[in-house]
Amino acid sequence: MSRISVRGFAVASATAVTTVGAVVGVAAGGAPAADDNNFEAAAADTTLLADIPAGQQAAVQTASLTQQADAQASAADAAAKKSAEESARIQAAKDAKSKKQAAEDRVEAERKAEQKKKDDAERASRSSVRDASSFSAQGSYSVAEVQAMARQMVPADQFQCFSNIVNHESTWNYRATNPSSGAYGLMQALPGHKMSSAGADWQTNPATQIKWGLSYMDGRYGSPCGAWSFWQANNWY
Repeated sequence: MSRISVRGFAVASATAVTTVGAVVGVAAGGAPAADDNNFEAAAADTTLLADIPAGQQAAVQTASLTQQADAQASAADAAAKKSAEESARIQAAKDAKSKKQAAEDRVEAERKAEQKKKDDAERASRSSVRDASSFSAQGSYSVAEVQAMARQMVPADQFQCFSNIVNHESTWNYRATNPSSGAYGLMQALPGHKMSSAGADWQTNPATQIKWGLSYMDGRYGSPCGAWSFWQANNWY
């Protein structure tokens, strides 16, 4: 008969240990084979599977296998829980990133829509203005007539800024002359003959002066409102 040690089975469960301890006591004539601190070694040395009744062998083996199964199940549960937590973390990070991107896309779309609306309004405003050449020449013009010309030539969103500058420079007098500097016209161009780039009739035609003034403000300050902002800070433009 093969003699198979029960090391491993004897320490598998409290029930199995008690059974093996009883067998050890019988094999040693009623006296313990080893102290409690070295029980496993004593069991390996003195207790053999063949010495344990068949029913008790099955109990020892079942206890060991049950413990192993429990340990494996616990490890599997822990691994599954860790995997689920990691998957949840990754998904949460993806969801947060997607929400952030969606918010950024929404803000950018709103910005573009607002800019398009502004650009469309500016184009519509500029497309509705009249050119200086569309006005018939007159021998003289009242302030109201000059202002009416300007309203038709200057983009609507820039008119108030344009008007503020003209009010300060010439009070809408297209023949206004500065005796000390020689500045001339609605915008007090210095020297006045610079306005000839807009038309030969710059001295007598307010439409030609308005055309030149718009070109000057747009070229130097980006717009009449840009020119007005500079004027407010410096009292000239």
